[in-house]
Amino acid sequence: MKRLRRPGRLPIDPYIVLLLGTVGLAALFPARGTAADVSSGASTAAIALLFFLYGARLSTREALDGLRHWRLHVTVLACTFLVFPVLGLAARGLVPVLLTHPLYQGLLFLTLVPSTVQSSIAFTSIARGNVPAAICAGSFSSLVGIVVTPLLAAVLLGGSGGGSSADSLVKIVLQLLVPFLAGQVLRRWIGGFVTRHKKVLGYVDRGSILLVVYTAFSEGVVQGIWHRVSPLRLGGLLVVEAVLLAVMLLLTWYGAKALRFGREDRITIQFAGSKKSLAAGLPMAGVLFGAHASLAVLPLMLFHQMQLMVCAVIARRRAQDPVSEQGPAASEGASAHPSPVDAGPRSG
Repeated sequence: MKRLRRPGRLPIDPYIVLLLGTVGLAALFPARGTAADVSSGASTAAIALLFFLYGARLSTREALDGLRHWRLHVTVLACTFLVFPVLGLAARGLVPVLLTHPLYQGLLFLTLVPSTVQSSIAFTSIARGNVPAAICAGSFSSLVGIVVTPLLAAVLLGGSGGGSSADSLVKIVLQLLVPFLAGQVLRRWIGGFVTRHKKVLGYVDRGSILLVVYTAFSEGVVQGIWHRVSPLRLGGLLVVEAVLLAVMLLLTWYGAKALRFGREDRITIQFAGSKKSLAAGLPMAGVLFGAHASLAVLPLMLFHQMQLMVCAVIARRRAQDPVSEQGPAASEGASAHPSPVDAGPRSG
């Protein structure tokens, strides 16, 4: 296993710093008038490019091969798209005591997005879990989320996301699903190029998301919605998200044990089933919420950093388990993938 940081240090994702800086830039210099139109058009194109690249990267063959471990994948998908949304709906009772309605809408949307890919794999590797299963689980979640997340948002959020449910679904199909399918179709010819230039295209990914965030928060500043968010409300949101994460971590760990999964599989289920993808959620929010996306993505951004910090601690504790409890398969899997410390936790 690769070198880890000292246990006392928690991972602060540099990309989160950039995201917060982008929010600050939008607060000080929001796009207005013609600049807002240009920013909105560029954001729409960036979202389409993001999902085209997602489609070009995702290996359908690897995902199909992972079907052999179907019980694990069904469990992760159930946690991501069933248990999480149920908890999100239960949080409705916290309005208006702890959460405002817009913040609750963002929290509910957070519970609908797919699981992470890169960070789930990396934390599973550190904890010496089932890394191949984590790869497949992340791929399945991303693939299913392209269709399921918009459908759940249409049913649970209704027209509150900006426009009618039918209009939202049309936007999703045109801006997300069509580019994704185009990437899958063209993967045969461009897959090698995408793989060879993975690092450069990663910067394109992150730059596109920063543009989406700037556009969303600029619209929010122009409309004056930040006057509705007080430090007390933000504190309440953090408390609610901490409880949400704790509940999911406990449910995935002990629930997997009740389902008689082995230790390696339980680790995979815990990390893949308790986290949410910032990379997938931000562009989806931009499409679904439009001008109201700024408050909608705030809960997701906060939850993303929280899950990185907490899961890093858990992964390191799991890595200290006796070798006899880990099993040889876990040790072999862990060596094949870098930790988030070496690779850097990504927004995915």
